[in-house]
Amino acid sequence: MLHDEFEYSSLLAEQAAWLRDYKPGLRIEERGVVLSLGDGIAKINGLPSAAMDDILTMEDGSRAMVFDLTEDQVSAVLLYETSSLTAGTSVHLASQPLSVPVGNELLGRVIDPLGTPQDGKPSPVPSAWQRMNALSPPITDRDFVNSPLYTGIKIIDTLIPIGKGQRQLLIGDEGLGRSALALDTVLNQRNKNVYCVYVLIGQRRSAVVNTIETLRDFGALEYTTVVVAEASSLPGLQHLAPFSGCAIAEYWMQQGRDTLVVYDDLSTHAKIYRELSLLLRRPPGREAYPGDIFSIHASLLERTTCLSASQGGGSMTALPIVETKQGEISGYIPTNLISITDGQIYLERILFAAGFRPAIDIARSVSRIGGKAQHPRIKQEAGSMKLNYLQFLELENFTRFGARLEESVERAIQRGLLLREILKQEQFSPCGERFQLAWLVAFNDGRFNGIERQQIHPVLERLKEQVEFSGLTLDSAREAWSQALAGWLSSNSARDDAS
Repeated sequence: MLHDEFEYSSLLAEQAAWLRDYKPGLRIEERGVVLSLGDGIAKINGLPSAAMDDILTMEDGSRAMVFDLTEDQVSAVLLYETSSLTAGTSVHLASQPLSVPVGNELLGRVIDPLGTPQDGKPSPVPSAWQRMNALSPPITDRDFVNSPLYTGIKIIDTLIPIGKGQRQLLIGDEGLGRSALALDTVLNQRNKNVYCVYVLIGQRRSAVVNTIETLRDFGALEYTTVVVAEASSLPGLQHLAPFSGCAIAEYWMQQGRDTLVVYDDLSTHAKIYRELSLLLRRPPGREAYPGDIFSIHASLLERTTCLSASQGGGSMTALPIVETKQGEISGYIPTNLISITDGQIYLERILFAAGFRPAIDIARSVSRIGGKAQHPRIKQEAGSMKLNYLQFLELENFTRFGARLEESVERAIQRGLLLREILKQEQFSPCGERFQLAWLVAFNDGRFNGIERQQIHPVLERLKEQVEFSGLTLDSAREAWSQALAGWLSSNSARDDAS
């Protein structure tokens, strides 16, 4: 009885406090009306205080985002459309900003850009909500890129290294393995305490399913969030997809974690933005893209950074993917993204056709800041390897004229052919950083000399097994590595002779 009286008195106290703060007065709420619908865009009359990127809700349950403002009407891109949405539907401004649910609850989940589950599981209870269109961190909150992000791909980790907090562009024609490189990088983050976000923009459903199944089969989905806006989605959702993925990773970065975001791909995103802009009759620019397409991608990618220790020390690494046509690297969107990012990995069709996988063109690939984050031992062993490999490519072209070669030139060509064979790598076979150092030391010491090129990969596989069971680390003395490699490779040669 006393308990009921206590609850009743508490309720009266709350009502009294509410009445005390209540102030009678006229309350005004803006309401608009849908004038027309088409191609994922709604033209709305009214809403004089609407601002860009404001969320609008319709009385039928549809949602939209303000995308264009004129003197007499508001144009909005639809984010969710019901079958009952028609002209004349009432519209009003939502109270919440454009945001997405974030937190560890999203790990292993497949969601759309608004956070709605696409994997058939219940909606996650988020830790927080993060604004999609947040400003990039100020320069005072940033730190230098100082830690390597290992992709598990030999040619990248040694010759084109990537650091945590770097923006590295994957560029090339369709079908050359750009997405395969990104997938391998995500798979290699297992047991490295790096949370990943894979954003699929305008992809076919079959490609989306293949990507998700690959992540699940290799155990990478447990530390990855997949943001999907497939080709059949509304254009507004496809436009928001990279910003949603960036916001999810940004929350983890602000919590002090290392994150990796893959944008697959920004060429499709640029086409979607061009489509929406042309439908809204914005002035077209080069290749019919709107003039602000550069700032759209810049505002997205500049949020990628490495935070200072005072801000938690987290990092967000971005791997944006862009498509070229017939190898033309000087296209409008590719050149825009090259100027925004910290380097690019270029895939060449001629190398792909010749069987060199991954088909990375060393001459046109560069990492402007990744070398500063590379481990000192790997950096020392890699040294001038890229320059020597480029010189080998020039000498190889020269030999096609049938000229007689000096002995030193012949040795350089044989060494280059050997290195090319070592750098070949199949998909879904990432290499650990200790193995990267092992083959570099072995190559520099000439341990692979005399081995037939077709036997290189079996030898490398056995070398990988030896390294995994050894106690050597990246900080071990070079003499220890050299002596261990001499024993391992000599036993391999004896085994090959016996067989």
